[in-house]
Amino acid sequence: MSGPVAIIGGTGAMGRGLAARLALAGVEVVLGSRDAERGAAVAATLTEELGAGAAAITGTDNATAGATPVVVLAVPFDGFEANLDSIAQTATTSVIVSMVNPLGFDRRGAYPITVAAGSIAEHIAERFPEARVVSAFNTVAAPVLGALDRPVDEDILVAGDDPEAVDMVVDLADRIDGARGVAVGALRLSVVLESLTPVLIGVNKRYRTHAGVRFSRLSSD
Repeated sequence: MSGPVAIIGGTGAMGRGLAARLALAGVEVVLGSRDAERGAAVAATLTEELGAGAAAITGTDNATAGATPVVVLAVPFDGFEANLDSIAQTATTSVIVSMVNPLGFDRRGAYPITVAAGSIAEHIAERFPEARVVSAFNTVAAPVLGALDRPVDEDILVAGDDPEAVDMVVDLADRIDGARGVAVGALRLSVVLESLTPVLIGVNKRYRTHAGVRFSRLSSD
C-alpha cells in the first residue's frame, strides 16, 4: 500500500510498538493522541530511536490523524468510545482497523465482554457506515511488537467485509518482520478474534510467555 497509516492511541505501548514495526518496514506513520504535543513528542522519540532507514513518523491530535486513509485503533476497551468520538468527523470514509478487544478482569482472570453489535469491529461499522472496517492485530501482545530486536513470529488474523480493505491490511501485516497476514473471513468473525485475547492472556500467565497465533500447513496456492 502507499500513503501513511494513522494509529489512534499511538502514544501507548501497543501503538508505539506497531508504529515502530511499520516504520521499519517502510510505512509512513502518523501517531494520533488526545494531545497533539504529546503525539509529536512520542513521534520524535521513536524517530530518534529507530534512526536512519525507517519511514517518517509524525504525531498530532486524534481528529487530525483520523483524516488519514488508513486509521488503526490501538486503544484499550476502557474509554474506546471517546476515541471513536475524536475521529467521528474525520475518519468517515477511511479504512478503519480495529485492534480493540472487549475484555474484563476478575479474580479468575481475563474474560470477553459481550458487545451488543456482536463485536467491537461491528460496532465501529455501525457508527461509521461509510468506512471500511477491518479487525486485525487483536492477538498480538504489546511486548511482542515492542521487542524490535526480534521478528514478530505470528500470524495477523484479518476479518472484514470489503475485500480490497482486507487485502490492504493483509499486505500491511506481511510487511512486518516475521509476521504473516491471514484473511479469515467476514467482519462478523471479529467476535472470535477479539475473544482469543483472554485465551492468550491465560496461556501467557500459565507459561510466563507472550504467546501468539500461528497457523500450520497454510498455503496461499
